Amino acid sequence: MALKKYLYICVSILFLATATATAQNRFPKPDFESGYQYPEMTYPVPDETLWVAIDIVLLVLLMSIVAWTAIRKRTRKPVIWVSVLSVAYFGFFRSGCVCSIGSIQNASLALVDNTYVLPLSVLLFFILPVLFTFLFGRVFCAGVCPFGALQELANLKNYRLSKAVATVLGMIPWIYLIFAILYAVTRSSFIICRFDPFIAIFRLGGDIGLIIFGVLLLVAAIFTGRPFCRFICPYGALLSLFSRVSIWKVELTQKTCINCELCHNACPVDAIKPPYDNKVKEDRLQGVKRIIHYFVILPLMIFAGAILMRSVSGDLSRANKDVRLYDMVMQHEADPRDILSVELEAFYGQGGTIEGLTERYEKVQADFRRYTIMAGALIGLVIGITLIGLSVKRTRKQYEIDHADCVACGRCFSYCPQNIKY
Repeated sequence: MALKKYLYICVSILFLATATATAQNRFPKPDFESGYQYPEMTYPVPDETLWVAIDIVLLVLLMSIVAWTAIRKRTRKPVIWVSVLSVAYFGFFRSGCVCSIGSIQNASLALVDNTYVLPLSVLLFFILPVLFTFLFGRVFCAGVCPFGALQELANLKNYRLSKAVATVLGMIPWIYLIFAILYAVTRSSFIICRFDPFIAIFRLGGDIGLIIFGVLLLVAAIFTGRPFCRFICPYGALLSLFSRVSIWKVELTQKTCINCELCHNACPVDAIKPPYDNKVKEDRLQGVKRIIHYFVILPLMIFAGAILMRSVSGDLSRANKDVRLYDMVMQHEADPRDILSVELEAFYGQGGTIEGLTERYEKVQADFRRYTIMAGALIGLVIGITLIGLSVKRTRKQYEIDHADCVACGRCFSYCPQNIKY
């Protein structure tokens, strides 16, 4: 009872303090004619620098633990504890921010705009997981990323999707990544942060649509491994490139594989590929011709993607606030009305000029015309490479890890009979 009473008093004090801080700016201060000057008020703020330093140290520490666990020890238990700590600290305590996934947008904007100051903490959250992935594979995805960790803890079953469905869904992260960069470099929107399905869960409130979407993803994660990581996450797509060429790779066992299939069934993200013996006995020359055919078509797909995206650059540019404001101002100038929207009141009230707005509008349109061509070409490249990947039928004699898809969760280690110590 004493503890409950103490908590009640603390909550009451916090509520009153918040209400007072909110109420003190509700009405304008009186304008004294006597020359009285208001004293300058200062308010203590928490030392965020300390928390950022803790974030970085903990990020490196947890990724190091997972790397040691997955590469050296081949055991899963530490990954589970890392996942729990990550969800608790980076998720609920730090509210999912700073986020390595969202840092893609900050880094992209900093590359094209020298006036944008990229915070050091955001840069480190972007670059450190990439560096660790290049060295050890996707150890960040294993349990350090709170989004992946939350799904990992929710997973109970591993119902496998068909190869066709998984392949089509697997292109979404790349397309999402391309659009996220497009809207970031044009200063239009940080769509990764805007449509993040887990932030509202970690903050215990927010847009109801995103909360429902996040809950549905967690429900799906119970039955199939990490749907957000595999079929949505743009940062995971980026890390998969570096994981392909990682220096130290996750291995199922150092002993000879006996093709028992246990690891394949245990993998929640379908990253362990079964043996393939060219069962249809396709002629090698026929396979080579098919691949050459795709490589001939690939430039056409890139060109078609660039043209298509360029043709809709005007529609895509409406995500930019200056473009939307320009459209509203032009509509108002053509058909003036007594009631103005908030945006128009702010524009005219602050002395905005049509000439200045038009200049900003034309710059945004030019940026979208340029960057949509690049984005469309990359989308065509993604689709083309996906088709080429489906056409390649490499012979495998044993179960092998696809390191681009492997998230180093360690679930397969205990299933391999070769890892059992008698």
